[in-house]
Amino acid sequence: MDFPVFYNEAEEWKNALLLYDSALKQINTKLEILNNEFKLVHKYNPIEHITSRIKTPQSIARKLRLNNRELTIENIIKYVNDVAGVRIICSFTSDIYRIADLIAKQSDIKVLKVKDYIMCPKENGYSSYHMIVAVPVFLTDRTVETKVEIQIRTIAMDLWASLEHKIYYKFEGKAPEHIRKELKECSEIVAYLDQKMLSLNEEIKRYSNDILQEYQAEIPDSNLSVVAEAIGTIIEEDEQTQKPEEAPVYNTEHAAKTGKKRMLFGLWA
Repeated sequence: MDFPVFYNEAEEWKNALLLYDSALKQINTKLEILNNEFKLVHKYNPIEHITSRIKTPQSIARKLRLNNRELTIENIIKYVNDVAGVRIICSFTSDIYRIADLIAKQSDIKVLKVKDYIMCPKENGYSSYHMIVAVPVFLTDRTVETKVEIQIRTIAMDLWASLEHKIYYKFEGKAPEHIRKELKECSEIVAYLDQKMLSLNEEIKRYSNDILQEYQAEIPDSNLSVVAEAIGTIIEEDEQTQKPEEAPVYNTEHAAKTGKKRMLFGLWA
């Protein structure tokens, strides 16, 4: 990754934070646009909510220590891929891959690495979809490709991961065996729940589509006789120029009973 040369560690870290923060802003804007487009065009919103953060210095230091690396700005930039992180929470597992595909298709985003913990969950049961991407940050004198980690999960996956993190944090990563076992069982329940909810959603969509098609099929049938009467006939000019009060009123069967006219092309007919 191209990175500007600075004079000291403090100044270097400030400029690194500027890059990470700018990269997050760009990713968030792209996701907001995708989200708005889904609402407008597809009448469906696969994204429940989005969060983003810059990793705390304590978390960065802990990660480098676990990998036996010295705490330097160079090592942070090179080895810590999730300094800037975005989490996308979806409704269903199918939405995860749809959103990941849309992100990957962005012309100025470069996908560096993908880890699919949905197809291959971690041993503890963790399930999510991770992408490390590079986002161009345009400075006054250069463009810097900046890494951002994107995690995409369902609501159920996020609930499990959040609670698991809190529990493990209390034990500093060394939870008793029976707690680890129960957490793994909970992750299997979450996976089953996601599968069931996706199956139900697909069934509801098929049911809704069938009803919509039936409704659409009824519309031309109900108006077929009216169209047939007019489409093959010619109205003479003197008939078209009759006075408004002399014009015939065409009512639907309901309107004929109630005495009300019907609306046609935005006009009362």
